[in-house]
Amino acid sequence: MGAGMDMDSDVEERRVQVRFITKLKSPFKVPNTSIAIPANLTRLGLSTIVNSLLKAGDDEWESQPFDFLIDGELVRLPLEQFLLAKGISAEKVLEIEYTRAVVLQKEDEPSLHDDWVSAVDGSCPRFILTGCYDNLGRVWKAAGECTHILEGHGGAITSVSVVNSEGTDSVTVATASKDETLRLWKFDTEEHLDQPSKIRAFKILRGHNASVQSVAAEASGSMICSGSWDCTINLWRTNESDTEGDLVSIKKRKVKNKAGESQLEGGALSTLVGHTQCVSSVYWPEPNTIYSASWDHSVRRWDVEMGKDLSNIFCGKALHCLHVGGEGSALIAACGSDPILRVWDPRKPGTSAPIYQFSSHNSWISACKWHSESLFHLLSASYDGKLMLWDLRTAWPLAIIDSHEDKVLCADWWKGDSVISGGVDSKLRISSGVSVL
Repeated sequence: MGAGMDMDSDVEERRVQVRFITKLKSPFKVPNTSIAIPANLTRLGLSTIVNSLLKAGDDEWESQPFDFLIDGELVRLPLEQFLLAKGISAEKVLEIEYTRAVVLQKEDEPSLHDDWVSAVDGSCPRFILTGCYDNLGRVWKAAGECTHILEGHGGAITSVSVVNSEGTDSVTVATASKDETLRLWKFDTEEHLDQPSKIRAFKILRGHNASVQSVAAEASGSMICSGSWDCTINLWRTNESDTEGDLVSIKKRKVKNKAGESQLEGGALSTLVGHTQCVSSVYWPEPNTIYSASWDHSVRRWDVEMGKDLSNIFCGKALHCLHVGGEGSALIAACGSDPILRVWDPRKPGTSAPIYQFSSHNSWISACKWHSESLFHLLSASYDGKLMLWDLRTAWPLAIIDSHEDKVLCADWWKGDSVISGGVDSKLRISSGVSVL
């Protein structure tokens, strides 16, 4: 018996002195004292300790998962291995920051479409806008609740964008299509309807001579830009009646629909030329700056007034999607015809090299989107059927959403804590309760 006791003490596990700190507010704060914990704990073990410390100060505390950061990097290895890999001494008191872990709370019933769901916009919390290969746009108030159907395109919709939703019930949205046009639509989000209302565009924008791949609105909503297979980016006004003096030719024409409504037609205000292949993605974050990604392997930043590109990054792959956000709203995420999500910081010299490369997908990436209120979090969707949530502080995905039955073609955040996506399975999926803040 005595010998057994001695043996146990010989293999007694190594311990490290740690202090848990957090930016979370009360009741999430634990006492600021250092404690000794086993060195081989994983994040699950660390989470158990933090929950027990919180429960010691509050009987009502309900356990929840936490994530842990040491020197600004998320812990994804057993503690001892992490410290070794990072060359951090285990002799001094180690500060470990904890945050709430990103977990998916629930998956809503899918919202069915008649064909591939190729485009989605979740920028307005009141609704989700989708575009489909059946040539229709749709507005969804919630899972399964379609309120409006946008009719009129003569080809598959490739991209959708909320143009203006500020403060009023009436919303303007834009759609881009393989029929070489863009269309602008208005609808009332507060209408109470028994069945979806079918609406027609108030303005048809003609000027591209190939499929339009991407549409993005300028923040004020007065203009939109579009990228096309014709290698150009066009800029368009969104108002219903353009004032005289514009370079835009507007003509009314009768449309042969039941209501016999007239629709405005608009031409492009200006064209940005420089890409040598399909312009697959555009983004317009501030009045004088447009970003674009292309099959010519480049990401370009355009000066709208000068009408030319000020900088470009070449990445060696045909690019399908791009978004700008993160720290300083300046990090460029782009991806395409390989499984790697790349992030560049254009503020750093030698910007052709990505500062991050995430490579957990196993097929082409179709969409990437920064969270609008987080410095660290972004989302990717892939032809491998998966969506992945990323945190710049670790190389592994925080969460993987695997609910689509085929290629995922589009994805976005909605209401800050939901992920929305569409794909070849003809479904819009909503995963809610994804708290990243």
